[in-house]
Amino acid sequence: PEVCLRLEAGPNAAVHSPLAVRNGFLHMLLHSYTAELFMSSLTNLGPFLEDEIIPEVIPMEIEVVDAKITLKDDSPRIYPTSPGPVPITLAVDHVIVKRRDDGVFYLTGQQQQETCFEKPVSVLQEQKAPAECVLAAPAAGTRGLQLKEVPELQKELQTMKIALAEANMDKARLLQEIRKYNPLFQL
Repeated sequence: PEVCLRLEAGPNAAVHSPLAVRNGFLHMLLHSYTAELFMSSLTNLGPFLEDEIIPEVIPMEIEVVDAKITLKDDSPRIYPTSPGPVPITLAVDHVIVKRRDDGVFYLTGQQQQETCFEKPVSVLQEQKAPAECVLAAPAAGTRGLQLKEVPELQKELQTMKIALAEANMDKARLLQEIRKYNPLFQL
């Protein structure tokens, strides 16, 4: 594993936050880390984290890239014939943990992931477009494709309406059944 630590303090640390000028700024990069931990070691961390003195907030950024942590349960078995619990592996591609001036830790992912969510949203907006907008498409090639999709979308809409009606009938039937036993029941 590769570990890089950088601690900045003084006027140059003002780039990160106003509090970093006084308390400093810690930047840590952890790359290609692999570990196997027992669950008991995690559960016993509590006493080490408790303190009678409230610590000063140090703004920081911890970046974890390509890490793999395996958690093994080492508690005594309830049933001796049981094969035991399966270890849990946590694989981290790229995670950034930031602590800002307010003392809260923020967990963020890789910035390229943000663009992945924009495409499905635009696809959903195109599917929700009414039929009038589809007919007013300027390009002939795209109009043909969209006109072919309209009957399929209308068919899907009808099946969804039928499913919704069935769900509403089930809901009404269940409410009627509940009110048999409790007439004052309100949803």
